[in-house]
Amino acid sequence: MATERLEARVAALEVEIAGLKKRLEEKPASPKPWWKEIAGGFANDPIFEEAMKLGEQYRRSLRPTKSRRIQHARSRHRSS
Repeated sequence: MATERLEARVAALEVEIAGLKKRLEEKPASPKPWWKEIAGGFANDPIFEEAMKLGEQYRRSLRPTKSRRIQHARSRHRSS
């Protein structure tokens, strides 16, 4: 009896695998890149615009300023 249940489960899995293989083989004629699917999703969204502005401010804060470059250069020469 256990063998019959096991064979039935294996047969069901084989059918499922065949279906999955068929889906993988069927490719759309011209697949759309994922980024085109989401492009423009945040258009005219003030919260998104604020997030972009804050991100830019943060990235700019990480850039070395002239005074930071001078301090860094001085500290390198002192340690030599």
